[in-house]
Amino acid sequence: MNVVLSSKAKELADVRKRAYDEEQRKIKARTGKIRHKIAVISGKGGVGKSTVTVNLAMAFAMHGYAHSVGILDADITGPCVPKIIGLHGQRVQAGPAGIFPAMGPLGIKVLSMDFLLPSDETPVIWRGPLKMKAISQFLSDIVWGELDFLFIDLPPGTGDEPLSIMQLLPEMDGVVIVTIPSEVSQIVVKKAVTFSRKLNIPVIGIVENMSGFVCPKCGAEINIFKAGGGKKIAKDLTVPFLGTIPIDPEICEASDKGVPFIVEHMNSPATKAFMKIVKKIEVFLKTKKTQSEK
Repeated sequence: MNVVLSSKAKELADVRKRAYDEEQRKIKARTGKIRHKIAVISGKGGVGKSTVTVNLAMAFAMHGYAHSVGILDADITGPCVPKIIGLHGQRVQAGPAGIFPAMGPLGIKVLSMDFLLPSDETPVIWRGPLKMKAISQFLSDIVWGELDFLFIDLPPGTGDEPLSIMQLLPEMDGVVIVTIPSEVSQIVVKKAVTFSRKLNIPVIGIVENMSGFVCPKCGAEINIFKAGGGKKIAKDLTVPFLGTIPIDPEICEASDKGVPFIVEHMNSPATKAFMKIVKKIEVFLKTKKTQSEK
């Protein structure tokens, strides 16, 4: 009996191994023409991570990478990237080659669970294995084509979706961690850094969102959520600090309208901050490439 069970267990293990190898082959074939893959993560919700992802992708598209940027909204149960970028209500198109992402401003390719839901009221009530399968299909069945950058917007925390992405894309260039100045957010950001390090994924840097508010009437700057928390964490954990994004009510209004903020507010302090972050990420990637060639 033990011999029979052992044989069946080995057969099942072999089947799973072949399925995994085939999955990896398909993922590499689909994502092989994407030069840089960057995940945007946070330790907790409510820090504006999806807003940062969309505007960062737009900043790269405006910085010379138009029609060469993609966004994968990997938040299976709470997808909101389509709303922010103006694609809410869209549906993906399928063909013999696979499934094609929706097309956003400046040719940004976008894929989200939101495109597959019948209505806004439809919840995704899935356990971990189903989420992981969906993530795998997002990577293996989607025709991304040639891209310079794919930004992956991950849900808060260090659970199924972030873990699946990191394991399925071992060639990830790195992660951008979004926080806000509050002490609560700072505590969980440390977990996000540790999570990335345990999986051997480089930390590109920390972005402090909602950092300071400039009164439009008197010009005084008010630190509603304190200030400097992200920079302090970066120093304590010896990771790069990418910059601060100030609070601007127009960011919320633009997201609600489905228009990326930096498109309508080119000269705002927040837009200038995003552009500076783009340059720092470019420097990181160039440095990484130079080190790998040595």
